[in-house]
Amino acid sequence: SACMARARASSGRAMRGPTYSQPMATLKTTLSPPTIDRIRVVLDTAWREAAAVRAISSSAAVTRRSTRPVRPSASAWLADNALSFCSARSRRAVRVATSPVSPSAMADMSDCHSARKVFKASGAVADRSARTPAGIGLLVQLAELLQARVVDQGSRMNFPNTHHLSSPASVIAKADVILGLELSDFWGTVNQYTDNGLFDSAGTQESRIKPGTKLISINASELLTKANYQDFQRPQEIDVQMPADAEATLPALIEAVRAAIPSSAKDAIAKRGEDAKKAHAQERAKNLQAAAVGWNASPISTARLCMETYEAVKHLDWSLVAQEGNVSNWPSRLWPFEKHHHWLGRSGGFGVGYGAPASVGAALANKDLGRFSVSIQSDGDLMFAPGVLWTAAKHKIPLLSVMHNNRGWHQEVMHVQRMANFRNRKVNLGGDMGPIGTSIQNPDIEYHKLAESMGWWAKGPIKDPAQLAGALKEAVEVVKSGQPALLNVWTQPR
Repeated sequence: SACMARARASSGRAMRGPTYSQPMATLKTTLSPPTIDRIRVVLDTAWREAAAVRAISSSAAVTRRSTRPVRPSASAWLADNALSFCSARSRRAVRVATSPVSPSAMADMSDCHSARKVFKASGAVADRSARTPAGIGLLVQLAELLQARVVDQGSRMNFPNTHHLSSPASVIAKADVILGLELSDFWGTVNQYTDNGLFDSAGTQESRIKPGTKLISINASELLTKANYQDFQRPQEIDVQMPADAEATLPALIEAVRAAIPSSAKDAIAKRGEDAKKAHAQERAKNLQAAAVGWNASPISTARLCMETYEAVKHLDWSLVAQEGNVSNWPSRLWPFEKHHHWLGRSGGFGVGYGAPASVGAALANKDLGRFSVSIQSDGDLMFAPGVLWTAAKHKIPLLSVMHNNRGWHQEVMHVQRMANFRNRKVNLGGDMGPIGTSIQNPDIEYHKLAESMGWWAKGPIKDPAQLAGALKEAVEVVKSGQPALLNVWTQPR
């Protein structure tokens, strides 16, 4: 253990030979020669792997400092000296490479992009791909080359949802090749888990994709491994795995795909584009029909909350800086997300309490750019950091915060109900006693008064949907004058 500790310590120094003579001399008095020889082998292997990891980390640092691809010298070294590492969890060999992709990795990808596969049905899934506005345009170029459907998981604004290739997650079930761009959870993209209490409450899981579907990943997060405790979600076996920055890699990938498309595939690609246009129009019509359900209900439906908000800001250079709480993804389904600033993205950690502080921070940045910041703000999220309201008022940060006040942490409400059903227990004791720990009512919080107490213009509670449009119009004028405004809207749970 002393020798291994010495080897680990040496991994942070400049590249050089093993340094374990002093601990080894100490161990000679207690260990047999064969054991010492085995330790030497282990240390030599550990040192060589540490040297490779240092080189990879150095290349990753270049990628983090610049959006440009890694220096040719580092890329060439990795192409010649790539090592195979085995994941302790997946036991799958992974080829180490950096952006731009090595010729061997591009060759592997070209094999997946055969006429019988990618030109038949391919798709891209993007989560945190577009770091800049240019990243959106690059993904559009790649998608249009193949007329490949694109699923934007929304951790950033990656792809315009008005484009005919923008698609719901269900399309991956038919894909022969799936390209994942900076996915936070590849396993969750191609598999589904149901917490239904079966199998001794372990739940059930099944694949979302066809057998034989080729999986390709371009993801810079794999270059960041540096400690025992990190979250990479469940390991997913990938056919072509490229640790690289997706946006920096896309230009080279676009050229490689353009060169690989045979003339015989062009008619099939064009037909796939026409099919995508029809599917996109059908999906839009289906969403509009679903949004109309309960349009005049009270409490107000989440669809009406979101669409009345869009109607109030659509003539402005708007930026949706947060969408906290589950509003059934109505903004991404019906708002036109076309510019990089139209959607700020999600926290990435799925924690509660991100929305309010993130909204104020983004609104501060948008203020200097002349953009109108709007937030769909859930009640439970605001309760984690209500003091940020004072910050916005103090510094005169213009922000329209429209409350999705469903009076509870509703995901937990449903989960507790489900678990109670599994175990044949009561979840709601009635009156002020339930659902215990997951509802925010009795007493109901008057968020408009909370905001007013910290210097905001505020109005509410708004329970009648007929009053929502007028209140939004007032609030928009307040924000345009340079002040924050909050509307406390009582809503349906989801």
